[in-house]
Amino acid sequence: MPAATLSPFVDAALDAAHLDAPLTPTGRTLGWGVVSTADIAEKVVPDIAALPDARLVAVSSRHQHRAEDFARRHGVERAYGNTAGSTGLERLAADPDVEVVYVATPHGYHHRDVSALLRAGKHVVCEKALAMTAAEVRDLLGLARAHGVFLMEAVWTRMTPGFRTAMHWIRAGRLGRVRSVEASIGTHRPVDPDHRLFRNADGGGVLLDMMVYPLTWTGAVLGAPESWTARAELGATAVDLDTALTLDFGHGRGHVSGTLSSTVPHQVTVSGTHGWLRVDGRINCPTTLVLQSADGARAGAAPVVEQVEVTGAGYVYEMREATRCIQQGLPESPVMPWADSLELVELFDRVRERIGVGYPNDRR
Repeated sequence: MPAATLSPFVDAALDAAHLDAPLTPTGRTLGWGVVSTADIAEKVVPDIAALPDARLVAVSSRHQHRAEDFARRHGVERAYGNTAGSTGLERLAADPDVEVVYVATPHGYHHRDVSALLRAGKHVVCEKALAMTAAEVRDLLGLARAHGVFLMEAVWTRMTPGFRTAMHWIRAGRLGRVRSVEASIGTHRPVDPDHRLFRNADGGGVLLDMMVYPLTWTGAVLGAPESWTARAELGATAVDLDTALTLDFGHGRGHVSGTLSSTVPHQVTVSGTHGWLRVDGRINCPTTLVLQSADGARAGAAPVVEQVEVTGAGYVYEMREATRCIQQGLPESPVMPWADSLELVELFDRVRERIGVGYPNDRR
């Protein structure tokens, strides 16, 4: 079978031997800072700590006691909260031992927080979405370029072993020519106006929080869409509770959806001329891959099911990639390049205009 043509970031991910052994050091030890003690930081920071060439130097929060509690539980050396004269973020940014910072604040604060860190000369790994609008992302890329520091949006899926295994199979031609991708993600959550997912100013809703994952799969195997249509249901707090995109790539099609209003299977199906591949469960960090060849289907053979092991919580791979890039003096990751972050948020801007979602950040 002929090998499939994939997006350049996929080739970079598949050729990255350091992702095969994420706990093997790739250079000198880096001093890490963490901005925010949010739930996602609780999950990610243990994976940073697992890197033998990482040192957890500092954590910041608005509240000193929260920073201290987080530091105690995760083995972070210093805790910075707000004081009368400066914020916890400013105190962390002024720490000379902090070289790279993981930003875990809600979307609405990313531009503000990342800007301050880049201006302070810190390398940054920022939770997706990198910022809420394309204008904000362009500004951050300009700051990173001007200050000569590394910046990466933390789209962890691209570095995970399940995603890379799936892409190995597709690149080897096991699906033939890819023709379609169907992907869904989401769950029912009772509306809570105080939760970030339902706060418009924090970039709540499906689009910024979930859609990067199904679109990672379409982008990997089909590229950028030539055209698309969107539908959405908006909630009382002016965020999208359900969003679906139908994408036309000329040589293929895609349908991706995300929801906060119903429980749906988290699943991706990639279909080609010689077979199909299904990801069951976690599409952001796959552990179960199901492969069916056309010949096997005609013969009545059962699909091949492969379980993929993940180190830690699965975030260690993106942190290994960021660490390697910084150690080697790279401004951006070839697996998660700046152009991809900008292209995605430009699409999100257009989708928001179509479905009627605006943010305060749009005025910047």
